[in-house]
Amino acid sequence: MERVAAKDWYRTTKLDDNVTLIDEPFITPFYRCNMWHVRGRDRDMLVDSGMGVVSLREWVPLVTERGLTAVASHTHFDHIGCHHEFDDRAVHRAEADILADPTRAATLADPYVTDEIFDGLPPAPYQSQTYAVKGAGATRLLEDGDAIDLGDRHFEVIHTPGHSPGGIALWEAASGLLFSGDIVYDGELIEDTYHSNAEDYYRSMVRLYDLPVRMVHGGHFPSYDRARHREIIGAWLRQRERT
Repeated sequence: MERVAAKDWYRTTKLDDNVTLIDEPFITPFYRCNMWHVRGRDRDMLVDSGMGVVSLREWVPLVTERGLTAVASHTHFDHIGCHHEFDDRAVHRAEADILADPTRAATLADPYVTDEIFDGLPPAPYQSQTYAVKGAGATRLLEDGDAIDLGDRHFEVIHTPGHSPGGIALWEAASGLLFSGDIVYDGELIEDTYHSNAEDYYRSMVRLYDLPVRMVHGGHFPSYDRARHREIIGAWLRQRERT
């Protein structure tokens, strides 16, 4: 498999609401994390930071233009790879230890990171066998109900355990935007990691079902509207209630 030049590794797509999607197109869709850059009046927010196989700060100038809070929706390898590049790092208290000491096992890099998750390999000297996320302790520990304040924009932290114990979603009531992380997105949901919890997952999905969302930006796959949000969660809940 050929290697991809660093300059080509990231892709940016500007959306409405001063939101920009950053992703890594040479990672296969199932493992490809959506990174969300949100512009505020006083500072910006980055929700998740990808695998970290190429420097985000060096190759995506957007993330260096202003003060920025890098929020981890949770601490799996595909979501926190470049968090160490930012001075302001926020994560839910339940996963702060993983952000500070992201072992291959704790971040799920072992067993999932292999050459097979790529359509083009990262630049040398990357090797899947030795890939590891760099540790970077949180500068802010988040709890349910906290807010990420960008000046003119305020995102409420919703603790959504289930996929992982410290999973969070970020809710902007004024705009109807929800950044949902990996608890819900429009694709196959992962409910069987080593620290997943079925009862927590159910409670989190019930909590998100009636949220008056206008648009949901998930941790993977395309964004979707309120009708699709209720369709995804409704079907998931009905399936669980039958079992």
